[in-house]
Amino acid sequence: MLDIRFIRDNKELVKERLAIKNFKELGLVDEVISLDEQRKKLQTESDNVQSKLNVASKEIGQLIAKKENEKAEEKKLEVSQLKSSLQPIFEQLAETENKLNEKILILPNLPSAKVPPGKTPEDNVAVKEGGQKKQLPANAAPHWDLAKKYNLIDFELGNKITGSGFPVYINKGAKLQRALIQYFLDYNTKAGYTEIQPPIMVNEDSAFGTTQLPDKEGQMYYVTEDKFYLIPTAEVPVTNIYRGEIVKENDLPIKMTAYTPCFRREAGSYGKDVRGLNRLHQFDKVELVQLVHPEKSYDVLEEMVSHVEELLNTLNLQYRILKLCGGDMSFSSALTYDFEVYSAAQQKWLEVSSVSNFETFQTNRMKIRFKDAHNKMQLVHSLNGSSLALPRIVACLLENHQTENGIDLPEVLHSYFGHSVIS
Repeated sequence: MLDIRFIRDNKELVKERLAIKNFKELGLVDEVISLDEQRKKLQTESDNVQSKLNVASKEIGQLIAKKENEKAEEKKLEVSQLKSSLQPIFEQLAETENKLNEKILILPNLPSAKVPPGKTPEDNVAVKEGGQKKQLPANAAPHWDLAKKYNLIDFELGNKITGSGFPVYINKGAKLQRALIQYFLDYNTKAGYTEIQPPIMVNEDSAFGTTQLPDKEGQMYYVTEDKFYLIPTAEVPVTNIYRGEIVKENDLPIKMTAYTPCFRREAGSYGKDVRGLNRLHQFDKVELVQLVHPEKSYDVLEEMVSHVEELLNTLNLQYRILKLCGGDMSFSSALTYDFEVYSAAQQKWLEVSSVSNFETFQTNRMKIRFKDAHNKMQLVHSLNGSSLALPRIVACLLENHQTENGIDLPEVLHSYFGHSVIS
């Protein structure tokens, strides 16, 4: 959530940065400032009436002590009139504050000055390519055929049990999932991240804190009776661990990693681009979350990008790193890098990770703060990234490492999986 003081003091800059995100309702900035001015005016009016009320109430006691009962009664009448005048001011103030909060919540985070302009994914900027390129034969199979051939994943069974987008992993397919999860967690904890095992359902406050609410209800599964949401990513429960907390400056950065199943409705998704593991309603993911000092968040962002890049290198997968343009960024991000791996069999790039800096946009909602060296309260910056999302990693491992004799797994997975080949 943007800070109202920053909006008020930097109106034109806010509009300029929102335009980079292709936000169309720039007049909303003026509405927010106007509502804030109304709020301040009403607050001043309320404070003035309350001050008069306090003075008059004190005078009543003094008059009664002097036995000036007639004047005391006059003051009581004045107090009653002041109280009556205060109630509509309170009501107007509450209404104005509600309107102000509603309007501010519509404003997305401001993109960093590093964000390139653009409207669509085609405008994203490729900053790096790497990894192992694979030249597969013309008859190379896509992962859904390989999963069936080696009895790894049953998509039809998942459809029977639940519905489309809920695959069942079988035998070595289940073992490969478990091996990847354990490897990713070990890789992250060796880099100083603390492993967390959070709940996979969150309440409304938690979903609001990481900006899933109020505008993403349609993308989440909702448990109506208890008003809980199934998490779309571990970012939600893990970041909320520190909601409402004042952390010690010396404890920053706070580095956390978590494995969870993730649930996304992905309403309206259909067609060849969602076949197999390309897009699921339930999937496994290992997440990175950091809470950091504001002065260091962009250095930390680059460190997290390097961390994910090296992880992909160990899997011998061809990848590229994209800096997202303004029009392709999420509502809450200030700067995002996407990682895509190349599916040699499908002959297309598949997103497997996003690493983002949210600056204070999330922590302002969650009130995660610290006291600096001057004893001034500041908001920390929050960052997160996938390390990694499993479905498309599995798809590319199967496709890119297929041979006539089976699937040759990267060496780093041999001890976790117990074999070097899936056959």
